[in-house]
Amino acid sequence: MADPDIISMGCRLNIAESETIRALVAGRDMVVVNSCAVTNAAVRQTRSAIRRARRDRPGAQIVVTGCAAQIDPAGFAAMPEVDRVIGNAEKLTALAWDAPDPVVVGDIMQVRETAPHLAAAFAAHARAFVEVQNGCDHRCTFCAIPLARGNSRSVPAGAVIDRIAGLVDAGHREVVLTGVDLTSYGPDLPGAPSLGMLVERILRHVPALARLRLSSLDSIEIDDRLFELIISEARIMPHVHLSFQAGDDMILKRMKRRHDRAQSVAVVQRLKAVRPEIAIGADLIAGFPTETDAMFANTLALIDDCEIVHAHIFPYSPRAGTPAAKMPQVAPELRKARAALLREAGERRRLMWLESLIGTSQAVLIERPGDRGHAPNFAEVRFPLPTSPIVGSVASILITTTDGKTLTGIPA
Repeated sequence: MADPDIISMGCRLNIAESETIRALVAGRDMVVVNSCAVTNAAVRQTRSAIRRARRDRPGAQIVVTGCAAQIDPAGFAAMPEVDRVIGNAEKLTALAWDAPDPVVVGDIMQVRETAPHLAAAFAAHARAFVEVQNGCDHRCTFCAIPLARGNSRSVPAGAVIDRIAGLVDAGHREVVLTGVDLTSYGPDLPGAPSLGMLVERILRHVPALARLRLSSLDSIEIDDRLFELIISEARIMPHVHLSFQAGDDMILKRMKRRHDRAQSVAVVQRLKAVRPEIAIGADLIAGFPTETDAMFANTLALIDDCEIVHAHIFPYSPRAGTPAAKMPQVAPELRKARAALLREAGERRRLMWLESLIGTSQAVLIERPGDRGHAPNFAEVRFPLPTSPIVGSVASILITTTDGKTLTGIPA
């Protein structure tokens, strides 16, 4: 029997959960599409992946799960290519995969707990992803993800530490902490620990962990403890991805974000003043409803003001059921044009940064297929060699050139 294929769309949390699914469906002739719903484009890509899976694996059972499936189970169940639809909470339980029902999707808002899922290893990844938080209690006006993920809930620190220790014992040098709203970790647990307290405990109790990376952070929720760890702990990678979304105060207010532009700039300045090698990533939305040229200019300028070198740019996508979908819309053509300008600015800033790294030595985590990987600052590095080093090992690479997207180097 053919091994199952797991197609993971979207975020790092989905990657972490896909490895749990892989263990749950081992030995089945199945394709699982773990979907994303962050934008309408992501939903279209999910549907395309489903149709492609049916063409590529005509005899396999096609199962759709993830955020898009949670929000619109009936829509996916109606696709002729789909055999089953499983919800976001149910996908992590053996019971759902053995149930005979074609649709197994519960009320995500009733889920109150989450856990570090026990995949033995990450088959296609040199780094391991550990879920420490799920769901979101905030209601940004553009976002449908709370409808797919439910309310915020956290994994107790002891379970996280045991999970990471097991992954390190299995050979993983780098672990990424993931969550829907990672910096909301802790208030639902006894004693209300913070994300900073969790990170501190991980570093103390898993001394063999070489590299710890944090996924997207809400800058307004970076408390003093977490801030001090980011700037002072060498095992925390110098790569901070911030959920900015916009650089204009009125747009941020209409998005129902909890920070303003000045706070975005200030947190980056504070981080880089002490640890200047920190690479800044950020999510930015172009063409949010009511956005004028002047408002957009403020967001465009944020790329330089915050030295954003890992820019994730999205043209605004009206999601059904969200308040922003009812606001006065920016024309789709203008959204796309503004997104293109943001990408151009991000690529220019990235090129300057990559060029500044030429001549430096970088400790690169070796990834598939063995001749490339990522530096601590998350720059992608290629290093053509006669023989490929072991995937998952860390190599010292002297950076010699860049093509504007990746770095190239030789063993240092």
